[in-house]
Order: sequence, then structure tokens, then C-alpha cells
Amino acid sequence: MARKLFYGSFSVRLWDWIGEERFQSMPQAIGACPHPQAEKFTALDNFFSQAFSAEPYHKNFNFFWKTVAIMSKITVAGVRQNVENLLNYSLNEKKRNFNETVELQIGLKNYDPQRDKRFSGTIKLPTVPRPNMAICILGDQHDLDRAKHHSIDAMSVDDLKKLNKNKKLIKKLARKYDAFLASEGLIKQIPRLLGPGLSKAGKFPTPVSHAEDMAAKVTDVKSTIKFQLKKVLCLGVAIGNVEMEKEAIVANLMLAINYLVSLLKKGWQNVGSLVIKASMSPPHRVY
Repeated sequence: MARKLFYGSFSVRLWDWIGEERFQSMPQAIGACPHPQAEKFTALDNFFSQAFSAEPYHKNFNFFWKTVAIMSKITVAGVRQNVENLLNYSLNEKKRNFNETVELQIGLKNYDPQRDKRFSGTIKLPTVPRPNMAICILGDQHDLDRAKHHSIDAMSVDDLKKLNKNKKLIKKLARKYDAFLASEGLIKQIPRLLGPGLSKAGKFPTPVSHAEDMAAKVTDVKSTIKFQLKKVLCLGVAIGNVEMEKEAIVANLMLAINYLVSLLKKGWQNVGSLVIKASMSPPHRVY
């Protein structure tokens, strides 16, 4: 629902700003959409997924970033400069012997987690922010074979039963992997086999069907970030790594920020600070 609200308001503003002719001429996306009130969610969803997957995607999005700047309290130029400074530090001044993750750190204000609704939402970024994410498949025999073919860690139902709902073992499993996939036919059995452990860790498995491409599904999971407010007014998500192109990080960052704002009760009025930081770099405040 949150994504639909985000795309919906965005499509109307996009239509108003660039005009009908340019809106309908967007590359391979909007097609003959007569007006954003009709099919606007599907149109924008298709546009984002296709334009972002194009190479080089940022050329298709020159006008997109200008639109986002109008909607935002931040400028694309300012974000780009902060990303450039971060990359210069991590790649030139203090280069490390590992690929540093770039994180967006958020501080909220005028928000009471005890009284206000604790929002939760996920969005798929155009570029995988953490390519080395540890993924585990909880699968039936068919998906175990597919996981083995793609060199992905996997566990069978028997493996899960051996954990015997032991909270320490399940917590250890949740810490070992960044995300989980589960066979479609197995997904309903997860709570019975493992209890609430994975859900509490925010890592309940994403279902995968036999008809879906396993490698593509893993990429989707790696590309998806989750904003979830808990008991404190600060949260962080990975939006890139220092080996990515500057424009790819900017693309991920702008989309993540504007999606986050769409989840907030009062939009930008609830944003206290936005900071980007690589694993070993100093923080760079973008808002």
C-alpha cells in the first residue's frame, strides 16, 4: 500500500511537471497511459523497473532526479557531492582491503514509537547494495537441487526439525544469514518448525515458487531494503557499496530516501537527519 501511495502521488506530480507528451514518451514504460488516474500505479511501477534496469540507467533518469528534487527537501547536487566525498575518502584517502558497505542512517523527530504507528515497508533498489549478502534457502528437494546448482546454502525440512525449536540455535541461524528464501509449499510450516525466531529477527523467509528463476529471486532479495521503526527513532539501511559507480549510489539513495518519507506520518516533518556512511568512513550528512 505504501508503495502504491508513493507511486500514485509521484505520477500526478510527474505528469504535471513534464507534461502529457513527455510523460507518454518515457522510454519503454508509460506507453499509452491516458492519465495518471488510470493505471497510474502499474505505469509508474513498470517505468521504474524498466528505466532503472536500462544501461546506463542514470541517463534515462536525468529528468527523474530533477522531479525528485522538487518533491524533496534535498538536492540531487548536494547528495551527489556527499557521495563523491565519501567515495574519495574510501577509495583514495583511506582505502581498505574489503568492499565497504554504504549505509543510510536516519534520525526521526516528532514521532512517538509508543503512540504513533510503527511503519514498515520494503522497496527494491535499482542496484544490489550488498552483493555478498549471505542467503539461505529453506526448501523442498526441488529447491535444494536448484540451490546447489547456484551454490546457495540450503536447509531441508529435516535440517530444520533437528533444531528442535531451540531458541539459541535458531537465533544463531538468524545471525548467520542476512536473508532467507523458502519453498512456496514450505513457507506455512516455518512458524511450526522454527517458532517466531526468524520473524523476531526481521528475517522471515521470502517465498519462492518452482516457476521462478532461483538466481533472479536471490538478486531481488539482495536488492530489497526494509524500513522498520521499532522502539527508537533511529534506523539504518544499506544503500550501496564503495565499488559501485557514483551515479548508482545516488540512484539507490534518492529512491530510498523518498520512499522512506512516503512511509512517515508527516513526511519530511518527521525527518531529523539523514547521514550516509561507509563502513570505515566519517559520516556525511545529506539532510
